[in-house]
Amino acid sequence: MTDWRRFDGRTEWWFNTKTGQVEEGPQSLGTDRLGPFETREDAARALEIIAERSRAWADEDAAEEDY
Repeated sequence: MTDWRRFDGRTEWWFNTKTGQVEEGPQSLGTDRLGPFETREDAARALEIIAERSRAWADEDAAEEDY
């Protein structure tokens, strides 16, 4: 198995949008994965995390438009 750890020894985790599986290291095509995430658990929640971030960014944009 390939060692996908970062220079600091931590493993990066990815979410494969095509298979719905979490991957240790970037194993699939870049167009099919989201990440990197610091933990397997975060990668498993990738779609939820991205939705939360998108809502936060939209709220920030709306607040800036109110100025």
